[in-house]
Amino acid sequence: MGWWSDVLADAIKRSDKLEIVACYTRSGEKREAFARKGLDRAWERVLAQVVQPGVEFGDDVVFPYRREAATSLRSFCERHERLVFEAHSTDYQAEDALRALVEDHFAILKVGPELTFAFREAIFALEKIEQELLERRAPDRLSGVRRALDHAMRTDPRHWKAYYDDDDEQSLRLRLAFSLSDRARYYWPVPEVQEAILRLFANLDGLRLPRGLVSQYLPDGVEAAEAGPLDGQAVRLARLHVRRVLARYSRACGVASPGVAAGARLPL
Repeated sequence: MGWWSDVLADAIKRSDKLEIVACYTRSGEKREAFARKGLDRAWERVLAQVVQPGVEFGDDVVFPYRREAATSLRSFCERHERLVFEAHSTDYQAEDALRALVEDHFAILKVGPELTFAFREAIFALEKIEQELLERRAPDRLSGVRRALDHAMRTDPRHWKAYYDDDDEQSLRLRLAFSLSDRARYYWPVPEVQEAILRLFANLDGLRLPRGLVSQYLPDGVEAAEAGPLDGQAVRLARLHVRRVLARYSRACGVASPGVAAGARLPL
């Protein structure tokens, strides 16, 4: 809560529109400040606390979970049996690392950019398949998804400028498309990008995708491409690629069996 616990508590007491529903601090002094204002029952509603257990990722690097570095957090949680942790930024962690986090009381695993990164991977892969099928036969029908995404990002750089400051054009081009930070996720709703994606899906729907071609770009989707209907197959393959990440989290959290595949029905 910081040094202004008393100030905040007073403001909430005076307001008829605000109510503390949950609050937590490891500081006894701050807890007492809330108790003096008659707000100590707020602690009873606390179930989890957001913490940084040392896992993080950058533009081109992933810092894996090290259990020995989180000993104090783990022991603190064990002294408060009602409390679990939410681990901040678990994206790109290996399955063993995610499982270790859960075992060490980080029961809520925050993930976001890895899911949108997987979506971007799937869209780029589907565009490669589209190019193989249509580049010679009907080049005017090509969706141009990556070109549209790159154009949208360069036209409005506010979502990535603070992250990618390269003067080198080749480096910038790669980071805009492939960075683990995945600043591209802010540009999928741009109309020209949306139009390109819809054109991509329309170009692939109804076509039989050769097994070897799917295996080349989306190997996890081979069985799904062959088993499912031709209509909607592009969306299905993209969704399956994202679910591959979710399946890893489900297995690590123990809500799916160790052998569950990305295409299986997940209890999420």
